[in-house]
Amino acid sequence: MAGRNKEPLAVIQGKGKSNHLTKEEIKRRQEHEEKVKGFTDKIVPPSYLTAKQKKDFEEISSELIRLEIFSNLDVDALARYIDSRDMYIRLVKDLKKIKATEIATFEDGAKKVVANEDYPKLMKSKNLLFTECRAAASDLGLTITSRLKLVIPKKEDDKPKNKFSKFAR
Repeated sequence: MAGRNKEPLAVIQGKGKSNHLTKEEIKRRQEHEEKVKGFTDKIVPPSYLTAKQKKDFEEISSELIRLEIFSNLDVDALARYIDSRDMYIRLVKDLKKIKATEIATFEDGAKKVVANEDYPKLMKSKNLLFTECRAAASDLGLTITSRLKLVIPKKEDDKPKNKFSKFAR
């Protein structure tokens, strides 16, 4: 489906752009948002995660629950994010041990710097894992930009309604 993502009603109202919504539409949206919010009673790290990954899962899920943007339905998505992030971190550590070039010694005794054939393959894997992690983090609200889409802006009541109202008493 093309188009922009739907913003939560509270965000629309916070921006002051809810004038186009009728009271009935607002009520219907509030009821719908409550229905799709989901429950948080069965949030448990999946068994396929390692002990360290389960600890990470607990920490991140508790923060997301505090933000009220996480439910039972998001458990597997968070587990996949943690697993791919873990693979990314391990690959980066291994990549730091490998050099992009090697010194090759030829039969005549000459030495020449040549490219390491494995390095580009590992870099491609690293980039794929990074992209996967970034997409999952964005979906889960783990990035600042994805959370900013959910933040309810505060109305500023300090502003005068027109340029002359600041003189009125």
